[in-house]
Amino acid sequence: MLDIKFIRENRDLVEKAAAKKHLEVDIGKLLKLDLERLELLQVVEGMRSKQHRAGATLVASKQGGEDTDSKLLGELAALKTKLKAEEEKLADVVRKWQTLMLAVPNVPDVSVPEGATDAENVELRRVGEPRKFDFKVKDHRELMTGLGMVDFERGVKTSGFRGYFLCGAGVRLSFALWQFALARLSAQGFMPMMAPSLIRREMLLGTGYLPQGEDDLFVTQDGTYLAGTSEVAGMGYFMDEVIPIGELPKKMLAFSPCFRREVGSYGKDEKGLFRVHEFFKLEQLVLSHASHEESVRLHEEITKNAESLVAELGIPYRVVVNCGGDLGLGQVKKYDIEAWVPSEGRYRETHSSSYFHDFQSRRLNIRYRDEGGKLNYVHSLNNTALATPRILQAIVENYQEADGSIKIPSALREYAGIEVIRKER
Repeated sequence: MLDIKFIRENRDLVEKAAAKKHLEVDIGKLLKLDLERLELLQVVEGMRSKQHRAGATLVASKQGGEDTDSKLLGELAALKTKLKAEEEKLADVVRKWQTLMLAVPNVPDVSVPEGATDAENVELRRVGEPRKFDFKVKDHRELMTGLGMVDFERGVKTSGFRGYFLCGAGVRLSFALWQFALARLSAQGFMPMMAPSLIRREMLLGTGYLPQGEDDLFVTQDGTYLAGTSEVAGMGYFMDEVIPIGELPKKMLAFSPCFRREVGSYGKDEKGLFRVHEFFKLEQLVLSHASHEESVRLHEEITKNAESLVAELGIPYRVVVNCGGDLGLGQVKKYDIEAWVPSEGRYRETHSSSYFHDFQSRRLNIRYRDEGGKLNYVHSLNNTALATPRILQAIVENYQEADGSIKIPSALREYAGIEVIRKER
């Protein structure tokens, strides 16, 4: 959430930010409501002060043994009625104001390219050369089904559309990946955290996934939600807290099951593991000082961390900077890491890396006190360290052999306990 004072003083900038992100929000209406809110607040506060003074006069007269002033009582009753009406008007205006405030996007960095969709993201670099195969390449569905690593048929029978079971070496490979990422990022100072997936609505509002992302979330009959990323619970962990300045930057590696309805993606990746309703993620989360330069530095750091994992796995990849239309509501800037998928002959997004300034921390009220004693909202960043089973597609396809077996990347062998996945008999 942006500071309303910032919006008042930078209306053109905020309107341009919304246009760059291809989001519709009426800043003029918001500012009109804001003025009405302030005027009503002044009226209400004045009436409350008048009510307080009249009440004090009445109490004093009673304590002095004087007869109750019927005129004063009548004025108090009328004032109470009028105050209630003004408070109701104020509450209604505040609700409308808050709704619009939640729709105002963060201002993207000047380096973010123009564009409406991910097709207009700009490539920054490519790392690694795609392997040249001397046999016909199989896709991950054929490979993994043939090796007993996945069962889509029973997955759909059990869970419906996009359902799947990981089995045998598919499970071992997933656990090996989690242990690999945990070991590497723990060594970089990230505190491991197992985060809940079942979360309150306030957490999704606070991180900026609501109200825009409502359709893509699973909601329970109790009004709680299943999160699509452990970023949400990880940020909620610090809600309404003041973090000691000496603990910043605070770095966490949050792990959780994740759930997405994938509304709007029907017809895309209908078969396979790239786009599923239920998956697992290890997420880098960082809370830092309120400094743009610090956010930029840390953004590059967590992106490099994720790149290091992909590079160590031996998967060719590229990094793109996301255009304005491919940014979320709160993101200032975002990179995607895209892994090479041989069966499709293209790069597919497996990691994303973003920073938000104080957009999320204002909503969640996460602060720190600086050296001068002033309270500041922290800056927040996050990055997909590893998402499974999506990353399995790139691994098995890049490491497939002519006989249908799959070599285990050397970085995973100590965790997987095997070097080659062959069909189990």
